This record gives sequence, C-alpha cells and structure tokens, in this order.
Amino acid sequence: MPAGDNILIPVNTMQNEFCQKLIRVGFSEIKAKQCAEIFTASSLDGIYTHGVNRFAAFVNYSKKGFVKPDAEPSLKNGFGNIEQWDGHLGPGPLNAIVATERAMQLADRSGIGCVALSNTNHWMRGGTYGWHAARKGYVFIGFTNTIANMPVWGGVERKLGNNPLVIAIPYNDEAIVLDMAMSQYSFGALHQAKMRNEKLAVNGGFDIHGNLTNDPGMIIESKRPLPAGYWKGAGMALLLDMLATILSGGLATHEISSKEVEYGLSQVFIAINTSGLASSSSVNTILENIIRDYHHSAMTDGSGKTVYPGERVLATRKRNLEKGIPVLLSVWEEISQL
Repeated sequence: MPAGDNILIPVNTMQNEFCQKLIRVGFSEIKAKQCAEIFTASSLDGIYTHGVNRFAAFVNYSKKGFVKPDAEPSLKNGFGNIEQWDGHLGPGPLNAIVATERAMQLADRSGIGCVALSNTNHWMRGGTYGWHAARKGYVFIGFTNTIANMPVWGGVERKLGNNPLVIAIPYNDEAIVLDMAMSQYSFGALHQAKMRNEKLAVNGGFDIHGNLTNDPGMIIESKRPLPAGYWKGAGMALLLDMLATILSGGLATHEISSKEVEYGLSQVFIAINTSGLASSSSVNTILENIIRDYHHSAMTDGSGKTVYPGERVLATRKRNLEKGIPVLLSVWEEISQL
C-alpha cells in the first residue's frame, strides 16, 4: 500500500496507541489518557491536522523538554472575573482544559469568566474547548497567539501568527462551533493537502515569485500563507496577539518567534453563562430560526444546503465511529515507530 493511502484505525486502537506512547515519554497514566482522548476526539471529528497528524510532533516536543508532561498550571493573579494563570510549559491541551473549566466556574459566579494563560504550549485543536464548554451550556470565546508564520498584508516577512479564534454556542445537545486560523488555510491543512497531492479549493497563499496559488507545496516553500480576508485577517491576527499578550502577561508572537521552536504561548479562554439572561428560555428557538433561514440559502452550483460551523463534524464523527478513523499510512507508521 503506498504511503499516501489512508488506512482505517478504530477509535479505541488509536486512543490506546496514543496513551502508551505518552506514558513512555513521561506522562502519568491519567494525563496520558486525557491527552490521548483529546487527540483521538479531534481525529474522530475529522480534524486530522490537529489530531493524529500532530501527535508525533507533540511526542517529540515532550521528549525534548519543550512540553513538560508533569507541569500543572497555577494562578498568578485575579481581578474580579479575570484571572491570569501560568501554564509552566505543561501540555497545551491539558492546560487549556483547566483554563476552560475555570472560566466556566467564574461565569457561574457572575455571568462571565475570563482566564488568560501564559507560558503554555500549542492547544492543538482549538475547537476542543469550544465543544467542551458549549456542551455544558456555556458560550465560549477563545484565542491563542502562535509563532510568526504569516506576513502582514502586502508584506513578505512573517511577522504575524495565524492566531486561531474559537467561538462556540450551545445548540440542542451539541454546539455551533467556529474554529478558524487567521490564515486562509492552517499550516496543518497545507501539509495534509501536500501529502495527499491535492490542490486547495481556493488560493491559500503566494509562491516564491509573489503570485497567488492554490498549490500547498508552493505556499509551504514560500512561507507566505494568505491572511483570511486579506488585510482584515492580518489586522485580526495582530489584535488577537495583542489581547492574548496583555491579558495573560505572557509572550507576544515576536518573542515566541525568537525561540528555537514554538512554545511559551499566550491564550485566552472566555465563558459566558446565558442562564441569567431574560431571553435564556428562548435561545434555542432563536438559533433554530436563524439556522432555518441560513439553510434556505440557494447554492451557486445547485448542490445541497449550506452548513453552519461545526455541522459537518457531526456527520464525520458518526462515520468515523462506524468505519474507523482514516489516517495516512505514512503518518500511522511514524506514530508506531516513535
């Protein structure tokens, strides 16, 4: 079977494999299981770029000491319903879950809670924390800065992070979840498309000659991904970096970029408790009416209905649970050999 082909991995097999690999690099059994569940859940939902495809890099960062398996986040400062925490370079997904849980606790106290986390690591799939909070009934807003990997609009040098933003709203028993980087395509998506020898659906960046292209390999080579919305995405990336740095008291993108690899990130987790709002009893009806109107939008190519952010995830999750999670053979072999 060619290395570019997919194989199907059952959910339990993937989670057990992840757990064993993490234990071998110093994770306690509890933390290994928690991390394995997060990586597997992202893969189950079809977010392979920040699930199974990122796992080997996460293990290697742990082996090299950039991720501290036994570190625990701690409170640095509190001001009303805003708290600043230090992640102590612990595993990004675990730090992020702690911060999300704490933001919800603060929201229970007076409607809204904000936890800003410094000195942490890549949170992997940002939507994880949106789904986590929304399933428990909270509106969630979260964002992170990153290493500089995107030029300013009209520029050549990488000065901005693609700084993902997550917005999640509870809906029925699931959620509506927007999880987007400030680049048109995340680097994980670019690398996945390149591995599969696929072109991007729309232009995603520039080639080395400054021409817009939908060839992921050319964009990776030039290191010039396209900001989503051109100057708007670039401006948003800048402001998210500023806010994450100010609120957390942590490092900005330009400081993270001076390190040998990406670590020591700054992140923000906001939870909103809508139960005390005058309109709380009608929230689901309001959302259903909005979605009904949204779904009635005619498609230019005459294809099926539009989908709201996170809607495709539900179908992908069901399919992958039944058939197994599709993984590139080369990716699974790398994980097996860790």
